[in-house]
Amino acid sequence: MKLVDVQVQGCFIGGEWKVPQKERLIEVKNPGDCSVLAFVPRGDKEEIDLAVTAAKKAFLSTEWKTFKPYNRGKLLYLAAEIIRENKEELAKLETLNVGKPLAQSAVDVEIAARYFEYYAGVADKILGETIPVEPGIINYTVREPIGVVGHIIPWNYPLQIAARSIAVSIATGNAAVLKPAEDTPLTTLKLVELMEPLGLPKGIVNVVTGYGHEAGAALSAHPDINHITFTGSVETGKRVMESAAKNIVPVTLELGGKSPNIVFADCNEEQALEWVLKSIVQNAGQTCSAGSRLVIEKSIKEAFVGELAAMMDKLSIGSGIDNHDLGPVLSKKQFERIKSFIDLAKKDGIRIATGGERILVEGSESGYYLQPTILDSVPASHHLAQEEIFGPVLTVTTFETEEEAIEIANGTPYGLVAGVWTENVGRAHRVASQLQCGQVFINHYGAGGGIAQPFGGYKKSGFGREKGLEALRNYTQVKNVALKY
Repeated sequence: MKLVDVQVQGCFIGGEWKVPQKERLIEVKNPGDCSVLAFVPRGDKEEIDLAVTAAKKAFLSTEWKTFKPYNRGKLLYLAAEIIRENKEELAKLETLNVGKPLAQSAVDVEIAARYFEYYAGVADKILGETIPVEPGIINYTVREPIGVVGHIIPWNYPLQIAARSIAVSIATGNAAVLKPAEDTPLTTLKLVELMEPLGLPKGIVNVVTGYGHEAGAALSAHPDINHITFTGSVETGKRVMESAAKNIVPVTLELGGKSPNIVFADCNEEQALEWVLKSIVQNAGQTCSAGSRLVIEKSIKEAFVGELAAMMDKLSIGSGIDNHDLGPVLSKKQFERIKSFIDLAKKDGIRIATGGERILVEGSESGYYLQPTILDSVPASHHLAQEEIFGPVLTVTTFETEEEAIEIANGTPYGLVAGVWTENVGRAHRVASQLQCGQVFINHYGAGGGIAQPFGGYKKSGFGREKGLEALRNYTQVKNVALKY
């Protein structure tokens, strides 16, 4: 189902499209029907080295050193305009490659544009400070770019995260090498293609496609990389940290979550139901910040779960390009992983309130479509309530007291996002203050598009922050200067 012209020119290195000499290719598929969309180069250590070398040369060049912050900002504004001018093509390409509904991809395109706008406004406002030391000394700090930054992009929101990575890298005066996920590289490649006419110095942005264990591993271990940003699994994150540590390179890690929606009996039930549903079915639940746990006050659990199940049953399931409510999961591997959790629930006698089965969609029988699923009355310590499933599967656990709710919410190895649903303002702030996570939403749930909101986790959800002004700390380093007069 090719509704856009998918043409891949190669890896983008040093301002040129290059096809690796080994001519090894990776199939890129449409999750909706498993058809092949395109072939991309299987770059490895050699291509990564070329890209990092090009990025380092560009970063150290007089052209980039004298590229005014104001002009970096102008370039980023132009990139936002180009994204919006090509919004339909980018949205279709994102949907065909990731599988998510077209309406969600359209939102992703707008968020990508907004990242460029946000960091365009920041480019000439990265400020230092003056420090009172003693008479006769002027002491000040400057924030300088850190150098060549590596970005390992996940497969679930490739356009959003590629845009975020490129925008903040340029705004802070760095050079970037991106390694998109092998499953979903097409919008990242399209984005840099659209940006080519903007006049960015060659080598400031580079993209190498390839497998994580080849190109990704080479990027995180490269001695000329000065910072690594990785979004993905805990196990891969550990390997990235180990590689970076050998070169004494800082990392920013966003490693997923098991995020709770904590619903109290005094909540606005209509709003809570709407957002609990959205937060678990968006992108078929394949979202690091998905609200994958419903931690709910016992007195309202039965009625709430019953209504939620009815709402899930009404969702349309089918190809993302036809803009159904729920598209396919990414691949057979991803489907089998999700299904193994559902099978565990059946084995352990946990009630499936709704869903749990594969759906065959007419005309797209090869796609991996799964009913949104509620696993009811899951003990807080159970594997299902502890591990990230990364699919449209919600676990339900009850509590009776505020203290118990907090204990359950904090009782996993993760700490990325939480939602708190209550009309009691004092309780909302009390609970938020005790939650061990990087982002708390009170009476709403919207981690995905928060351009200005610092995003990152506690515990095994990682460390460092993306988005907002806080992200500038990752991509700059502080120099202190003292002048005696």
